[in-house]
Amino acid sequence: MSWLIDPLRDYEFFRNAVLAGVLGGGLCGLVGVYVVLRRMSYIGHGLSHAIFGGAVASYLLDVNFYLGAGAWGLGAALLINALGRRRRIGADAAIGIVTTASFALGVALISSTDRLEVNLDAALFGNILGVSGGDLLVLALVAAGAGTIVFTRYRPLLFATFDPDVAEAHGVNVRRLDVLFSLVLAATVVATMRVLGVTLIAAMIVIPAISARLLTDSFGRMLGISTLVGALCGLVGMYLSFYLGPASGATIVLVATAAFTVLYLGTAAVDRRKLARLEARAGVEPVGGPAPELRQG
Repeated sequence: MSWLIDPLRDYEFFRNAVLAGVLGGGLCGLVGVYVVLRRMSYIGHGLSHAIFGGAVASYLLDVNFYLGAGAWGLGAALLINALGRRRRIGADAAIGIVTTASFALGVALISSTDRLEVNLDAALFGNILGVSGGDLLVLALVAAGAGTIVFTRYRPLLFATFDPDVAEAHGVNVRRLDVLFSLVLAATVVATMRVLGVTLIAAMIVIPAISARLLTDSFGRMLGISTLVGALCGLVGMYLSFYLGPASGATIVLVATAAFTVLYLGTAAVDRRKLARLEARAGVEPVGGPAPELRQG
């Protein structure tokens, strides 16, 4: 067990990185369930790129990174929601417009100033080995806040996720929940940007949730499994990165992808065997069938 304990005992930066990987992976897994079930998988990718513009602007204006990028991200998410409600535009086009414009603004600011004295590669590709105690505190607070919101607003969020029109008719303030969810998503992206980077955040928001969907048709269990998968991918990815050498953020995403691949192949094989047994009992030729609907519980 020395291979597991020695890096934690000997290297403070590795302890911080493991905590960041576990917290960040679990947080992305939790929030990702709502993103995936709302069919908004692209928004994680787009919003992370939008917040890059806010990160550059925050530095140039000498504003705290988390405050500046967080406010920018929330504004971008609310603008996407507002534009997406227009039927002639749609959510996918709104994401494309807002996020690409914001990212382009960040690139333009970088190319037009000579005051940029920091390397923004960490924002693009992550720098989990360089996370500080302050970064960990922000991650922990965002994770705690997201968990609290999911726990206290579980049923309204569930209702609005599956059928927002019916939820609105039953008195659920869907617009307010959309604003709340936008805040949680923006905070998640900002908190994990220094851990995973702009280019990898979307993967950790989507892959654990999709992996969990393969294992259950219960919404409640999907939340728990997705959070656990994200946290474990962060933990395993950090150890593989430490011993094998590739970039930590990329390794975490590759571990998540490998887990999804194994689960996909395994559940597909199990489903085929179940279907073959049922068809054998019924005396019919083997045919395919649709995936089960997700239960709201």
